Amino acid sequence: MTGARPPAATEARSEELVWSGTWVAQRLGVELAGDPELRGLLGLALRRNPRRAHLLVSNVLGKHVPQRPSVVWRAGHELGVRVRELLGDDAAARAVVLGYAETATGLGHSVADGIGSAPYLHSTRRPVDGVARAGGFEESHSHATSHLLLPEDPTLLAGDGPLVLVDDEFSTGNTVVNTVRALHRLHARDHYVIVALVDMRSPDDQGRLDAFAREIGARVDLVVAARGTVRLPEGVLEKGQALVAAHESVPDPAVGRGETVRVDLGWPAGVPDGGRHGFTPRHRARLEAALPGMAARLAPHVAGRVLVLGTEELMYAPLRLATALEESGVDTAYSTTTRSPVLAVDDPGYAIRTRLVFPAHDAPADGPGERYAYNVAGGGFDTVVVVLDSVADTAELTAPGGLLDRLSGHVARVVVAVIPSYVPGARSTTRRSGPAPGALPEPLRGPGFSSYAPDEVGWLLQDLSDVALEAPTEEREEAVQNGGAHYAESLPVEYQPSDQYQELFHAALDASADRIAHAVGVVTETVLAERSPRPVLVSLARAGTPVGVLMRRWARTRHGIDLPHYAVSIVRGRGIDANALRWLAAHHDPADVVFVDGWTGKGAITRELAAAVRQFEEGGGVTGFDPEIAVLADPGSCVRTYGTREDFLIPSACLNSTVSGLISRTVLRADLVGPDDFHGAKFYRELAGSDLSGRFLDVVSERFAEVGDAVDRSVKELLGTDRAPTWEGWAAVERISEEYGIHDVNLVKPGVGETTRVLLRRVPWKILARADAGADLDHVRLLAEQRGVPVEEVDGLPYTCVGLIHPRFTRGATGADGKAVAAK
Repeated sequence: MTGARPPAATEARSEELVWSGTWVAQRLGVELAGDPELRGLLGLALRRNPRRAHLLVSNVLGKHVPQRPSVVWRAGHELGVRVRELLGDDAAARAVVLGYAETATGLGHSVADGIGSAPYLHSTRRPVDGVARAGGFEESHSHATSHLLLPEDPTLLAGDGPLVLVDDEFSTGNTVVNTVRALHRLHARDHYVIVALVDMRSPDDQGRLDAFAREIGARVDLVVAARGTVRLPEGVLEKGQALVAAHESVPDPAVGRGETVRVDLGWPAGVPDGGRHGFTPRHRARLEAALPGMAARLAPHVAGRVLVLGTEELMYAPLRLATALEESGVDTAYSTTTRSPVLAVDDPGYAIRTRLVFPAHDAPADGPGERYAYNVAGGGFDTVVVVLDSVADTAELTAPGGLLDRLSGHVARVVVAVIPSYVPGARSTTRRSGPAPGALPEPLRGPGFSSYAPDEVGWLLQDLSDVALEAPTEEREEAVQNGGAHYAESLPVEYQPSDQYQELFHAALDASADRIAHAVGVVTETVLAERSPRPVLVSLARAGTPVGVLMRRWARTRHGIDLPHYAVSIVRGRGIDANALRWLAAHHDPADVVFVDGWTGKGAITRELAAAVRQFEEGGGVTGFDPEIAVLADPGSCVRTYGTREDFLIPSACLNSTVSGLISRTVLRADLVGPDDFHGAKFYRELAGSDLSGRFLDVVSERFAEVGDAVDRSVKELLGTDRAPTWEGWAAVERISEEYGIHDVNLVKPGVGETTRVLLRRVPWKILARADAGADLDHVRLLAEQRGVPVEEVDGLPYTCVGLIHPRFTRGATGADGKAVAAK
């Protein structure tokens, strides 16, 4: 079956093409009669169902037959426009749309789009703990009959406006009658509208709807795209079962050849993944605004002919992502998986040409079992984008023989995009306070905020670019040391490097790229081996952010996985941004979060993070975050997860925003950051001409292949060693503090990175350097010379260098360059 090509995804089927119902019609004597367009909308297949042998297979629903997403969405949208015309604007504004699971969840949502102002709800077969049922009904002919109604707003189905019920086909009317009777008993309405792609009722059934309307005393209208009937000969059920038995084949065993990657869509916070609990016009507007950005994050990972594959009830979100991809110029088709068992026959006159079988990875009420993807194998697809909600992102999905494994046997690449499952009033079982997930904004992303690509990092910050926050370095130092201000309440003036200094940066980058790439590989592999196979990288802005991007690139290059990556603010003495933690807990499992930083000095931030996470949990926040930081370099021996413990030059420490996506250090000031706000930062767009952020990342990433074998050896050796922190860096800092009479460890900045920060942002007193430091300190020596700061060589220093800030800073003392410096 794998070599067959399913029916083409075309908007108008040519007369020359064989009708995809021919095979069944000829063998069973089934006749499809009605409107001329009916055969373009429907094909026929056989199913393993004791109640009904044949299956009407829609060419525009996007369930079994891959179709252009614009065609699928427009089929529902145009029906919604017709409903609005039927109702008139006033009644349409009070209407509620109800779709049927699983087949019509996306169709119903598209109908609601066409109406424009209507909220949407679909029935579900997935029970949700803590969500009360507002009703339910039975679908008598279906293979899975029980439908649940679980609206977040209990009044959604209690209004006085029209109720619009949407299904893919109107076959007998039993399902609609069951639904309306159940809902009318709870809350009577005077107008119901039934919407379907096709009306296939028999003559005997056609009068039942009018009789039912008279019975309940309400108006019932019907809006369909086409009408017809299916004529079934006597004994068709038995003949159909015999045909299924004769043509049933062994499932295609092909598995696991293509690569699988994951992509973080940046799904807008608070927007439901579908209509299971209700979807409002406000949700619709937010989703529409976010679609282009999500398609842009998907686009770099797809190639050739692309299929966006939804999963069971999750049809609408994948459909809209697919339409956005299609609008961006990607050759895109759309369909979804299903629980419906259908016979596959490799014949152009049959609607279901191929079938992939895999274990269920969702958790519906009817438990585990087989699930299916039709017309995917042999469909000529190069990439399949699997879109699912987080509840369905289970071990069964990724297991051998699971959906991803089966798909990768037929396409070059499988891309997995997980949407956070929306649960009304959702809280972690350990969350006891804090704003709801929808109360916090989505992460900021480039190019609107930072020069990084939008998929490389999402900043859990607020944009303070229009606020004047810079102050002269000397004024800031005096205010900080005198207790008049915290260092995070203002920003230093951005250092603009001289040509000579920039030349040193480029030379240092070229010389150290291999060493950095090796450290990136080691720390990433250690995280994947010990912390989580699917970690969520959370870098500490901003020094940790380039490292987080590099770790993400390593995981994609070596393992084909796209790790989510966010940047958050942590402020010494003030802790980590608690709202950022709440956002992360609302969108990811806290156990998967791995905090990332560039390097350790004496370990102050390491201790700060541990204390902040503990305080967050004790204050009623979500539990489960691991506060241990993963760093590129750990010269202070403060963490277990690191790329190296050498104190060497990481070129990203040489500059400020121009090597960190043009983002300032973070800001926490009461008049700018409220209790429900993220910490702030600025985007220095005006420095774009000097931006080296991309070059730093690219130069290091280009060395990944060269260092791969060495990384594997290092990690193998590292994982078997005792890496418990010794905190020798902290002990060294305390010793230096006493020896130089500083008596405040916060003014002793050990390591190349911290020393560079002292020279760029603070008012330094002196630099202590190891005599054998070599080229790693060329930029430090240059900065010290420019600022008139002495460099003192010291024997037995555990770090390459240490930067000292004098505790008794006074304005008025000047250095060799005439600038104010600390005076003893």
